[in-house]
Amino acid sequence: MLGLGAFAKKLFGSANDRYLSGLRPKVDAINALESDMAALSDTALKAKTDDFRKRLDEGAKLDDLLIESFAVVREAAKRALGLRHYDVQLIGGMVLHDNSIAEMKTGEGKTLVATLAAYLNALPGKGVHVITVNDYLAERDAEWMGKVYGFLGMTTGVIIPGKTDAERRDAYACDITYGTNNEFGFDYLRDNMKFHRSEMVQRPFQYAIVDEVDSILIDEARTPLIISGPTEDKSELYVSIDKIVANMADEDYERDEKSKTVSMTEDGTEKMETILSEHGLLKAGSLYDYENIGLVHHVDQALRARTMFERDTDYIVKGGKVIIIDEFTGRMMDGRRYSGGLHQALEAKEGVAIQPENQTLASITFQNYFRMYPKLAGMTGTAATEAEEFGEIYGLGVIEIPTNVDIARIDEHDEFYRTADEKYEALVSEIADAQEKGQPVLVGTVSIEKSELLSAFLKKKKIKHQVLNARYHEQEAQIVAQAGRYGSVTIATNMAGRGTDIQLGGNADMRIAQETAEVDEEARLQKITDRIHGEVAAEKQKVIEAGGLYVIGTERHESRRIDNQLRGRSGRQGDPGRSKFFLSLQDDLMRIFGPERMDSMLVRLGIEEGEAIIHPWINKAIEKAQQKVEARNYDVRKNLVKFDDVMNDQRRVIYEQRRDIMDSDDVSETIKDMRSDVVHHIVETRIPPKSFAEQWDLTGLKEDADRLLGLDAPVEEWGAEEGVDDTIITERLEDVADKHLAAKAAKYGPDFWRHVEKSMLLQMVDQEWKDHLQNLDHLRQGVGLRAYGQRDPLNEYKTEGFSLFESMLYQTREEVTQLLARLEIAPQVDPAMLAPQAPSSLEEQHIDPMTGENEMAPGPIVAGPPPGSVGEQTRIARAGANTIDPNDPSTWGRVSRNAPCPCGSGRKYKHCHGAFG
Repeated sequence: MLGLGAFAKKLFGSANDRYLSGLRPKVDAINALESDMAALSDTALKAKTDDFRKRLDEGAKLDDLLIESFAVVREAAKRALGLRHYDVQLIGGMVLHDNSIAEMKTGEGKTLVATLAAYLNALPGKGVHVITVNDYLAERDAEWMGKVYGFLGMTTGVIIPGKTDAERRDAYACDITYGTNNEFGFDYLRDNMKFHRSEMVQRPFQYAIVDEVDSILIDEARTPLIISGPTEDKSELYVSIDKIVANMADEDYERDEKSKTVSMTEDGTEKMETILSEHGLLKAGSLYDYENIGLVHHVDQALRARTMFERDTDYIVKGGKVIIIDEFTGRMMDGRRYSGGLHQALEAKEGVAIQPENQTLASITFQNYFRMYPKLAGMTGTAATEAEEFGEIYGLGVIEIPTNVDIARIDEHDEFYRTADEKYEALVSEIADAQEKGQPVLVGTVSIEKSELLSAFLKKKKIKHQVLNARYHEQEAQIVAQAGRYGSVTIATNMAGRGTDIQLGGNADMRIAQETAEVDEEARLQKITDRIHGEVAAEKQKVIEAGGLYVIGTERHESRRIDNQLRGRSGRQGDPGRSKFFLSLQDDLMRIFGPERMDSMLVRLGIEEGEAIIHPWINKAIEKAQQKVEARNYDVRKNLVKFDDVMNDQRRVIYEQRRDIMDSDDVSETIKDMRSDVVHHIVETRIPPKSFAEQWDLTGLKEDADRLLGLDAPVEEWGAEEGVDDTIITERLEDVADKHLAAKAAKYGPDFWRHVEKSMLLQMVDQEWKDHLQNLDHLRQGVGLRAYGQRDPLNEYKTEGFSLFESMLYQTREEVTQLLARLEIAPQVDPAMLAPQAPSSLEEQHIDPMTGENEMAPGPIVAGPPPGSVGEQTRIARAGANTIDPNDPSTWGRVSRNAPCPCGSGRKYKHCHGAFG
């Protein structure tokens, strides 16, 4: 008997069904226009774009143009690509236009669907961003779909690594811009580190369509985007500590695989202290004394590197570098790095060159980046299981779009074995049976190690196969595209090749491109093309008769969504297909998150070696383990965005201030206000409100005036005058300080001095913001411990973060005031040298807050500001009133080890006067 909810759903349909029903009349209206559009000439069809834009200028809304514009795009796609949008694709386009996520199965043509909403929303001329998961897809889609947009008179750009700022600016100026989430996010951060509006590449955000939206907004949302710069080199320390940690016994530490953390036992700590002391690394006292805290950090990271991270699973070593393996795609993340010194610890462990640590210069999470778009939409094959998160974090609904043709794939029950060896034996036997009858097989694994282990099993059985994992991702699309060929066996790490359809019989277009790359003769080209099309069609029929693509999973992933993605590679567009998962009790998911005493339960059930079990209890246990991990990961992402919201409010203030400064030709009033704030602060500090004259610290006030304002003000004389109070002293100090700066402006020339003020203000804002980010990082790392004192870490972070922000703002005012008061510029200095320059050593990172993993694209290391630049003048001014004497190290102050040596040798400080020993 049906429950009340099920009965109502049966009677009225689900909310998803009702939404789709509401779109059907629009689909019918678009179809009714098809013959009219087909009758138009190419010129008349292209002219529709100008007509639509004119109607928008006259007050029409985008919704008013939806039916006609979709009909126009469908006709343009037929002429430019030979592809016609299905009715369900029209529905997908409407869902995208309606700020929602279109869940469409693999092979349903999501790339083509995006053209409908992208074209419509590009009509206002404010730019549309189409975000994809990798550079290959961004370039492919921009070129492929660009033919449709170009046919209709719109421009298409693409953002990929290696492009110059000018090229990026041109790409963003296009009507539709394709690119990856990382590139868009890093461009936003880089733009807010520029010193002139003209240098910025992005326009104000309007509308974004996120392809593979679950991968970008869910999987990658745990990892904020970070731009960082190098800090002091500690290579020798990493190597020394790694050698010590390598000799630690298992009983010296405790591991937590769930959180990928490791901690020393009490005996282990004592042992470590003894060894560190013997090597001269530990200062007097305990390892956890204040002065040794930095050493604890290095020991912890060395332990994690040695005990929690495995070569060929978490990372590989290639070309003398430690390269991270992405846990979701299995691809090499070349140039990306782990954070907090973990990557350096792994480099020490593997005996490769150690790259220096980095300091955060700018940061943003994907949640807060994408929430800046006034209008956002997405598409993927798997989003329903994460609908709650999409709604809560991004305000996006999820609409399941029906397939154009009913799915014919058979999803079989999981086969469960006690041990991994038994599982692999059964798996290899299954693959051999499928290959014997010509059925193509795609095997999904969770790591490089598992891929190569399975490959070794297949080689023993002499089963021909292709391996696609992080080692070979350059050929990713080509290998995956041909995974549907007769008798082929392809092993793919996780979802490698996502975005490329597996076509039964193989991909004709890719084969044609490969075999005709050097063919110029038209007749021969046509002959090869016809031959390949014929071969693919014949092979497709054989594959269909063999049962279509067989997808085999070697383990269940932490997320049910990833499993569904793997399954979805088979059965596209009504093709036959089959899927099955082979599991064991020794799989990571079951070993770490599965129920305890499961092995003994299986023994009691009478499971013999090599025997598989298919039981509802097993399926339930696996599902519960997956739900447990999904819930934990969701909590991590929710927690991340809550903490980042604190920083986001501050980031918006700083970036808005920077833009205001960049847009202003004269910041003298801002500088004057800052100076006034500083004067009020030092007077209030030395002459407390409502205090008596004998309580005033006029000597301290005079010192403050000298230090911060560069003034030898007669403060003590003023204080001795009859009737003088703190207000009068404040006014006099302000007046003297204003005159001092006015004299400087006259000395250097008003225009030149305005340029100096603007340059100094921008540089100080950036310097203090960078230091503030580091302070917030430290606060974030330690605030979790407040929970032990019954205090909410988030509230503590908000309160202290705000206090730090206020302190940073005042520090900026003080720094700007002090530097301008003391700054002296040589007469021969070219004004162009005073223009601030963005560092060319920006390193891009993608940090996982749960595991500490980074994904970072490195850049060259910049030693410091060029001699004579404002950056160099700033460093000199900060050292005090006296300039640096190259021959007197006592005047140098603290010098970064990677900065140029102040002696003028041209070498880095660490290789010159800063060299050890």
